[in-house]
Amino acid sequence: MQSTIDFEQLIASIGDAVVISDANGAITLWNPAAEFMFGFTREEAIGQSLDLIIPERLRQRHWDGYNKTMETGQTRYGHDVLRVPAVHKDGRAMSIAFTVAMLYDAQKKVSGIAAIMRDETVRFNEERSLRKRLTELEAKSAG
Repeated sequence: MQSTIDFEQLIASIGDAVVISDANGAITLWNPAAEFMFGFTREEAIGQSLDLIIPERLRQRHWDGYNKTMETGQTRYGHDVLRVPAVHKDGRAMSIAFTVAMLYDAQKKVSGIAAIMRDETVRFNEERSLRKRLTELEAKSAG
């Protein structure tokens, strides 16, 4: 027997940020974890472009890929975790990891994308620090 799942409750209570955008890249869903992660309230985010969280230097590349995905209905990030820079409301740089799911309308045309995101800034900075330290130690031992 399958129980009924309250998807609104699930999206609202899940610990990862859930952001849904329409075919044009406007945000249509922004859960409480997205508010916590990026600093923008639901009211500030809904209807805005994904540029809200994309660093300016990466926007062209993002939109090239996004538009291609909307045209083809295919993404290589459905199962692979994508790690990219993002930006918080206060302007600080972040490192996020996410997967995406394609959304379709009744005519089977792509209508948007759902992204499940996690803030990995601390882990990213720790790994970068460890790599730097390793390089320093290797240089010392070689010299």
